[in-house]
Amino acid sequence: MTKYVLWGSYCEDVITKRSPYRDAHLAGLAQQKAAGVLVTIGPTQDLTQVFGIYEASDRQQVCNLIEADPYWQHGIWTEYQVKEWIQAI
Repeated sequence: MTKYVLWGSYCEDVITKRSPYRDAHLAGLAQQKAAGVLVTIGPTQDLTQVFGIYEASDRQQVCNLIEADPYWQHGIWTEYQVKEWIQAI
């Protein structure tokens, strides 16, 4: 499996706007983690960006997971990039 890095941006006032979708978002991430595709994910300290590492068969699988997430579907995540990552160490 190949590793991929996610960098994305959050909307303004993310704490308030994410509330209705947070439980579904976290449940989906837990399922991805249990399936072994999500290695880690989380926001930057200033809550402006999200960073994640995925282990997937291809980039499209990662994009599909991101775009199925309630945070993407409801504009909490406003943009993202997925890059194949070469883990050196």
